[in-house]
Amino acid sequence: MQLKRRDFLKLSVAGAGLMLAAPPATAALHNGMPYRTLGRTGEKVSLLCLGGSHIGGNNLTDEQSISMMRYAVDAGVNFFDNAHAYHGGRSETLMGRALKDGYREKVFLMTKNKGRNTADAREQLDASLRRLHVDVIDLLQVHEIVRPEQPGQVYDDGALDVLLEARDAGKIRYIGVTGHNYPQFLNEMLERGFPWDTIQMPLNVCDVYFRSFQQETLPKALELGLGVIGMKSMGGSPGAIPRSGEVAPDECLKYAMSLPVSSVCSGMDSQEVLEANIALAKSFTPLSEAERLDILERSRPLSLTGTREPYKTMWHRDVVDQMEGNTPENEET
Repeated sequence: MQLKRRDFLKLSVAGAGLMLAAPPATAALHNGMPYRTLGRTGEKVSLLCLGGSHIGGNNLTDEQSISMMRYAVDAGVNFFDNAHAYHGGRSETLMGRALKDGYREKVFLMTKNKGRNTADAREQLDASLRRLHVDVIDLLQVHEIVRPEQPGQVYDDGALDVLLEARDAGKIRYIGVTGHNYPQFLNEMLERGFPWDTIQMPLNVCDVYFRSFQQETLPKALELGLGVIGMKSMGGSPGAIPRSGEVAPDECLKYAMSLPVSSVCSGMDSQEVLEANIALAKSFTPLSEAERLDILERSRPLSLTGTREPYKTMWHRDVVDQMEGNTPENEET
């Protein structure tokens, strides 16, 4: 008997280990926005997380950025993403201004730190606290583990000691880690034994077939009880996956939200996109198996070489070449 294409895909997905657990149950609703529990922290965070990079982009004026952030909070978004590295500090500075006038108390605030040693980690943490105008950051994540030497640096050169000291001093509450090009680097961060509270990774319709965090890292994170934050649901800026026309932006976001994640961080660079994503999150219901398989079938031709996930293939090109053995002689032209 010849299998229909849909049946073949279903078997392939199951065999590849992609049939994961259902998304966490809604723990609370605030102004219609679903909240989920952030892993073993027990914190309740909005299904939609406001991405800090886009909100600090040069296409927005200071006033537009601040207005969008406050609009998001008023609409029920309580989870804000940021990083020391975003736009030379502009993202953190604007977020600090937006969180005045009582808004700080309404937000679970996360930022990220690229320090790989004692001095850099401490300097970046102090700068983030100053820019954000806060005494306490709810979640500080080690940012962008994207090179083979970085797990060893973070564990051995003092960065973790700085974060633990900051937690003991009440400057941060939880500690997490992020990465986006090779799952094995994030896996090593987990396997070395530090009890991370959260992990942030790319989870989208193209990830499943190429260097897949959904297959290789998500199950490990769930087993450890980490709060999982999905990112790059559109394939990175400026929306590489929906640009293909095969999968719509709302399908991309729904797919990520239907995974066993606590929240999905989305870059929203206009009031229109912000409002659309908030409306989607408030009306969200998990994709059915048939809907998920349909999306995966349509996205598969986009997925096989990683071209719709440029952070895996184009960023940090020297690492890609090193990991895959590319040389000028054998690299494709």
